[in-house]
Amino acid sequence: MQIIKLDATQSTNTYLKDLSFKKELDDFTVITTRNQTLGRGQMSAKWESEPGKNLAFSMLKNYINIPIQRVFLISVCVSLAIVDALNRLGIPDLSIKWPNDILSGNSKIGGILIENILSGSKIKRTIIGFGLNVNQEVFKNAPNASSLKNIMDVDFDLDSVFYSLIEQLRLYLNKPIDSLEQELYAQYHSYLFKLGDRSSFKNQDGSLFTGTIEKVTIGGKLIVRHEDGDFQEYGLKEIQLMY
Repeated sequence: MQIIKLDATQSTNTYLKDLSFKKELDDFTVITTRNQTLGRGQMSAKWESEPGKNLAFSMLKNYINIPIQRVFLISVCVSLAIVDALNRLGIPDLSIKWPNDILSGNSKIGGILIENILSGSKIKRTIIGFGLNVNQEVFKNAPNASSLKNIMDVDFDLDSVFYSLIEQLRLYLNKPIDSLEQELYAQYHSYLFKLGDRSSFKNQDGSLFTGTIEKVTIGGKLIVRHEDGDFQEYGLKEIQLMY
């Protein structure tokens, strides 16, 4: 594993992707930085992070060899690896908010951004970006955000947390994940935030409705049971689960 540490960069995902097009990189090459100036999450959401307080890194996985139709399996695997690492650090009440935010209680502590490079009908390689709030205490523009320090009331060593995370990511991504699909999805559902609970959702037009999360499909769609009993399937950009 090659680990490249940067003082600052706009985006570790962009840096790693650009580097991977310029030269052949080893499997599990990692880019990490103390200051990610233009960090982003799903649907281009901006990630608020104080320099030197949190973790921001991206990992390259070559030879992933997953069909495009089952691409969400990568998110499932990565989410579970991160939850496993954080469980080992003693972080309480962990869950995964669809599709791949990491929560402790009702507070977001981490977010995943996965970008795939395709070859034909299969994923050739994938870039896994992860941001984790570690020692930051104040979040001005993210009312639902928290950090490991706020939750545990202790300062964390960034390097120790970083190596715990990448160790579990490498362990999980080295598994034959395509043949463990049912097992991985079962584990994902066991951590799925608001599964079976009456919850509020926002549509693309900003309107709100109430429903219950039933499951996530193999394709990564969210199945919601509406108040009238009807079931509907939603993609990532079609609906937002409220905290």
